[in-house]
Amino acid sequence: MSLASLLTSEQIVPEMKAAERWPAIVELIDLLVGLRKIDPACRDTILAALKQREETMSTGIGFGIAIPHASSDSVTEVVAAFGRSSHGIEFDALDNAPVRFVVLFIVPKNQFQTHLRTLASIAKFLNDRSVRERLAGAQTKEEILRIFEQGAPK
Repeated sequence: MSLASLLTSEQIVPEMKAAERWPAIVELIDLLVGLRKIDPACRDTILAALKQREETMSTGIGFGIAIPHASSDSVTEVVAAFGRSSHGIEFDALDNAPVRFVVLFIVPKNQFQTHLRTLASIAKFLNDRSVRERLAGAQTKEEILRIFEQGAPK
């Protein structure tokens, strides 16, 4: 499942306010709640699932990328948001480097294969240095979304 199929420009934050992991996750969840992609009544339950996942191991995978994710019976389809930080977010990443790109997604419970495929697709896409460079240089939400739609160079 590609990021382009999961995101609209409304689900993109071109410059995140957060400087640390948990506030960054909350910032993206609150965006999704505000857009009604997540029921406000389910916000805290989903945040708890994300926190539990982060406590197992940071989803900061290196190269300035974090992919916080969880499964929840509060969503019926995969819901995602993307945030970018030019200053970097302290995320306790595997390489100890600040995170510049955060892709948060929630998958319906019992859709384990979808969860794995989504995670793998996002990680593979963002692992491409040229994609990260283009994302870093994008000026608008729409430009960021176009990069996701174009995909990684072949």
